[in-house]
Amino acid sequence: MNQPISEAELEAYLDEGLPVAEMTRIEDALRADPREAHRLSLVITRRDSGVHSLGEIWRRHRLTCPGRDQLGSYLLRTLDRATMQFITQHLEIVGCRLCQANLEDLRDRMTQRTSAPPTSRRQKYFQSSAGLLPKK
Repeated sequence: MNQPISEAELEAYLDEGLPVAEMTRIEDALRADPREAHRLSLVITRRDSGVHSLGEIWRRHRLTCPGRDQLGSYLLRTLDRATMQFITQHLEIVGCRLCQANLEDLRDRMTQRTSAPPTSRRQKYFQSSAGLLPKK
């Protein structure tokens, strides 16, 4: 038996704010049941008319999403325990795809920075200043 789709899930579906499995479940239901597709069109119409709920505004502006600086601190494990738990829940339980993508990007950037040997970085600095220092 398929789970009924709530109004909040339809809103989150439109904002692509659900985990992949939930997005797939809703997509399948929308294709299989014309009534669900009609419900989605009503949600779209309501959104387009400018009627917004507090929850919708909260989700659209991603007020619960941590910033990139917090995600970076999360990667470095420098946050307090409660904030670490909140971000872990946001990433793993809520499954926020935007924050997961941001975290993956930060991981990639950290890997790129740490993989560059110090000598090449030192040489780049030297080459960028060559000829700029005064001669005695």
